[in-house]
Amino acid sequence: MSEPIRFYYRGAVQEISAAAPTRTVLQHLREDLHCTGTKEGCAEGDCGACTVVVGSLNAHGELEMKAVNSCIQFAPTLDGKALFTVEDLQQPDGALHPVQQAMVECHGSQCGFCTPGFVMSLWGMYLDKEGQPAQRKEVDDCLSGNLCRCTGYRPIIDAAHRMTELPKVGFDRAGLTSQLQALRRTEGATYTAQGASFHAPRTLEELVALRAAHPKATLLAGSTDIGLWVTKQMRELGDIIYLGHVAALQTMREQDGMLEIGAGVSLDEAYQALCGHYPSQLGEMRQRFASLPIRHAGTLGGNVANGSPIGDSMPWMIALGSEVVLQSAAGRRVLPLEAFYLDYQKKDMRPDEFVAAVRVPLPRADVQFRTYKLAKRFDQDISAVCAAFAFTLDGDTVVDARIAFGGMAATSRRAPRAESALTGLRWSEANLRTAMDLLAQDFAPLSDMRASSGYRMQTAQNLLRRFWFETRADAPLAADAVNAFACRV
Repeated sequence: MSEPIRFYYRGAVQEISAAAPTRTVLQHLREDLHCTGTKEGCAEGDCGACTVVVGSLNAHGELEMKAVNSCIQFAPTLDGKALFTVEDLQQPDGALHPVQQAMVECHGSQCGFCTPGFVMSLWGMYLDKEGQPAQRKEVDDCLSGNLCRCTGYRPIIDAAHRMTELPKVGFDRAGLTSQLQALRRTEGATYTAQGASFHAPRTLEELVALRAAHPKATLLAGSTDIGLWVTKQMRELGDIIYLGHVAALQTMREQDGMLEIGAGVSLDEAYQALCGHYPSQLGEMRQRFASLPIRHAGTLGGNVANGSPIGDSMPWMIALGSEVVLQSAAGRRVLPLEAFYLDYQKKDMRPDEFVAAVRVPLPRADVQFRTYKLAKRFDQDISAVCAAFAFTLDGDTVVDARIAFGGMAATSRRAPRAESALTGLRWSEANLRTAMDLLAQDFAPLSDMRASSGYRMQTAQNLLRRFWFETRADAPLAADAVNAFACRV
């Protein structure tokens, strides 16, 4: 039996009962509800013109308000949630919200096409900070997913500071929480329309049973990758199993020297927890890993499960010796992450299995760990090369070398020849040069629009050299001495 999608919008509960399961939130807003303030720019979660704020109750029943890209989120994911668009910001007396008023005063809008998205991103920060001033770095992070071709950003950044100087406008969190509690389902539901079903389990047991019954169904978490299969590749996904309501997948715990992160934990929450353990090593990666709306929606488990060869998480996870936890009706199976990837888009995963969690080793005193990202833009850009190194050192001797790269092969993987050339030897410049040369035997990178093969190889070798500069026994250099973006982090 098909259950309608129910969500809170514009002061009332809205229902969806006939739209295709892959109809996006943006399409539903503009074409079905005729709320056209939200714009479509790129249809891939890159430009931010479509930014909205979604309110939901987390696993603890607490209200969370997050800016997301509506162009790649499927409308059925709104079930039990609240949707806010730029139309919601007008005050009861018709006045502008402080975010909007600040944009007017600071001349933060010219052609205006991107403005609703900027306003919603800023409103998300306004709610998060409860109207208090934000630091420049927080503003930059908030706006990292919004592109503008007119203003040059300075007036918009001025507006981000000005909005907190205007009379504050509150937000009824308690009232919204009550609305969402009334919409919350206690068990899984299935929405069916136009020949396809959208299954939304609530428990791990329901998910296991659904996966066993529908092994060919598309597993959907944050939709930051799969959404593009529809909007850019025009693919038919068939039946979908949505993981976003399974509370058991939204937990994190430390056990046996590992941090276990459930497959439903958002990228933003996962990286926040990881940076608590690896602040200097992963701090820049967190800031540069996509935009805040993408990190709000996407999950680390989904990033691992899709296994893009240019994904930024896999190289450093492989270098650290992370594991992936697979689950099915037969139970749990744990694999080293590097063994999970067999070839391009091929993984060691049975039809009835799904990624339940990933396990990341906690810091060890004798392990030197770094990760680096090379891309054409600082913010929200796909890497040309992503490198990660985790060396166990005893003084100046390399006891164990783990070198991993993304963007250098069909999967993120290690460099066995370079590692062997260093293991058991001094961490010296001469041995470094040998390992750098052997990277050319470990990888044969391709040329594409992001980088040539030669560029990828040279930069991979140079990143290994940078790691040596930072970790050599004699006069190691601080990260800001070899980081071109030191002023940004």
